[in-house]
Parts: sequence; structure tokens; C-alpha cells
Amino acid sequence: MRKTFFLLAAICIAATLPGQEIDPKLTEVWEPVPEKITPGILPFTNAPSDAIILFDGTGLSQWRKPLVGYGGSMEEVKAVAQKRAALTKYEEKDADWEVKDGALIVVPGNGHIETRKAFGDIQLHIEWLAPVDPGKTGQGYSNSGVFLMGQYEIQVLNNYENPTYSNGQAGAMYKQSIPLVNACRPPGEWQAYDIVFMAPKFGKDGSLIQPATITAFHNGILIQNHYELKGPCIYQGEPSYVPHPEKLPLILQDHDNKVRFRNIWVREL
Repeated sequence: MRKTFFLLAAICIAATLPGQEIDPKLTEVWEPVPEKITPGILPFTNAPSDAIILFDGTGLSQWRKPLVGYGGSMEEVKAVAQKRAALTKYEEKDADWEVKDGALIVVPGNGHIETRKAFGDIQLHIEWLAPVDPGKTGQGYSNSGVFLMGQYEIQVLNNYENPTYSNGQAGAMYKQSIPLVNACRPPGEWQAYDIVFMAPKFGKDGSLIQPATITAFHNGILIQNHYELKGPCIYQGEPSYVPHPEKLPLILQDHDNKVRFRNIWVREL
């Protein structure tokens, strides 16, 4: 028994040594499974008069290719932060997703896109559609994400009768917070996220003063209730905060699926 205990302890320590790959399945949470509910029919109205329009169906002038991207592990997050801090001169490259029939469509392989403008505390409205794609399942069915400040991801995924791990389904703060309910519409139907995001606050010495919080509605239904984020939403390992600027761009993720977006606007708070 004693030998078994020490062996397990050694395995756990070895699994967390710096520079070693961390199995992303260790942070998948499958239970509880959010209750499936049917959202009401919502009118998709125009943006308020004080909103910044990020996409109105006509062009990508508000978007570019990311300057530094985002990290899937804490080591990568730190590397991205260092790369961002070192930026002095840069050339903006235009976003190259497809615009068709009033929708912004992911072009698999072209990479993520980010806003040219940086944001901190915001109210965000964004609509998305998971295309009907027979044969796709789990995380492979219309996977994308909205990265607030390029770090804090609310998952985009088809989870209408398509199960996956609960902290990775649509409406989850990826690998951190399970949505209160599953409010997904079927593939082929437009859906909406309405989000209030408050950016984290750091001291002059880089210490965390206040964590980031998010309140989110999916198709008009509350799915995240003032959740305090533990740090960036990463794919593997446990999150922790890395000091960053008060405002950063919003990123939309290319995860090799032709997810569509439309009617994107923000209000700075």
C-alpha cells in the first residue's frame, strides 16, 4: 500500500513538471450535464445607438489577422504576453474570412481573426450559426470560440443533441465554468450570445486586484451568472492570471469548422 502511494505521488509530480506536456483530458468535466431546454423565439434587433459595430454583414474593416494570437497552456499564454510586450512596430494584415449573405464565415486553415480595436469592460452581442454537418460529433461539430481580450473564451459549438464534456460545450467558459443550462438551437439556426464582461484588474506590481467576471445569455437565457474567471481559458493544465494591458482585442477562433457569425457589436462600459 505504501509503495503504491509513493508511486502515485511520483506520477502526479512528474505530470506537472515544467515543460512537460499536460494531458488536456485531465481538465475535461463531464458532469453535471446541463439540463436541455428550448429557448423562446427572439427578434434579432438593431444595435443600440452607442454601440461600436464590429460586423454588420458588409465587410471586415474592423478585423485583422491576430498580431500575437492566444495560448492553449499557461506557458503559451506567458509567451504570448511577452511577445505582445515586445511589439514596437507591426504591420496589420487584413482578416481573410468569407463574407457571404450577410454572414462572416470561418475559412478553415486561414487562422483566427481579431478586432483592430482593443476592449476592456464591455457588453457584447454576437450571433452565430452551426451549419448542418452530417457525420460530425462532439468537439468536431462546429467548434469555434469568442475570446474576450483574446484570452477568456466562451465556447461556440453545436450541442443540440450532440454531447461532449460539460465544461467544453456551447456557452461554457472553456474548461472553467459549465453553462447553467443547454440553450442550443438545432444546427442551421441562428443563435445569440449577449455578454457582460468585466476585465481583470492588476496592480502596478502585476498582482491581481480583481478577477475577470462574465454574465452571459444564450438565446435570451442566463447561462453564466457573474462567474469569476480563474485566469485565461486554456486547453490543458490549470489557469492562473498573467498581467496584461487594460484593453485587448476580441478574437474569433478558426477551429477548422465553417461556423458563421453576424450582427456583432459592443458597448464599452
